[in-house]
Amino acid sequence: MTAPAEIFDRGYRRYEGERAGVGQAMRSVAWHTIRSVLGIGRKGRHKVFPAIVALVAFLPSIAFLALTILIGDMLGEALRPPYWELFGLPIVVVVLFATLVAPEALVRDRRDGMFRLYLSTPLTKPTYLIAKFAAVTAVMTIVVAGPVLLLLIGYTIQSLGPDGFGAWLGVAARILLSSVVIVVFMAALSLGASSLTDRRAIASVGVLGALVGVSIVIGICVDAIGVRHELRVLDPLGAPVEMAARIFGEIGPAGENPGRPTTPTWLVFVGASAWTTVWLGVLVARYRRLAAV
Repeated sequence: MTAPAEIFDRGYRRYEGERAGVGQAMRSVAWHTIRSVLGIGRKGRHKVFPAIVALVAFLPSIAFLALTILIGDMLGEALRPPYWELFGLPIVVVVLFATLVAPEALVRDRRDGMFRLYLSTPLTKPTYLIAKFAAVTAVMTIVVAGPVLLLLIGYTIQSLGPDGFGAWLGVAARILLSSVVIVVFMAALSLGASSLTDRRAIASVGVLGALVGVSIVIGICVDAIGVRHELRVLDPLGAPVEMAARIFGEIGPAGENPGRPTTPTWLVFVGASAWTTVWLGVLVARYRRLAAV
């Protein structure tokens, strides 16, 4: 025999707690997204891949530092890669992160219905997207900037770093600026492509296609068909490394063929900005059409 139902007349009570506002709501969403992307608070299998990505990203810097510690001055300057080249070594890791990890930030919310729940709070669609974008870029910055900063600090400890505090700050500033432009570029592409589907596997394939597929097509057009080499500024894999090289005042490996004029630096950044703008536009347009209830 079931117990009879009981009705408790509690009455209506106003919320008496602190109202932190939109800013706190955005910080909460960003922090929850960072935890979700890194697998914190989730089953162990969700932690494995982010850990592997971080480990592989730091391996080149750790290897160069190990050589520096072991053989010291015997490691000539010619054998020490420029700092901007360190952005190119783990580019595969960055691609894996943008392909397999970053889409989780958006796809999971739409799949589980959390997106509509978020919009029942002070958050709006723009503030929600800003929080998500900030979370993804924060995590991606660890993978992009961390290895290069580690190498800079290691070389400094071994007295192989820049001469003088001012020069050291200049190199550190260039590393951080290069990291920002690469991270924004990759995050915009990853989240923009992920916004087009509610299935993470399809989102990952879409991001991979946008990165590797377009890069292959541009390579064929320039190397096989003979299209002008300036088209390489639209290469989503080569452009980030090229931007880092230009920030350090160098000409990177983005297809400067012998006998052809150098691509102007402004054109390199215009090409990267075009990709970033397009994918951010896709992201905003997609979420503008999503129903809030």
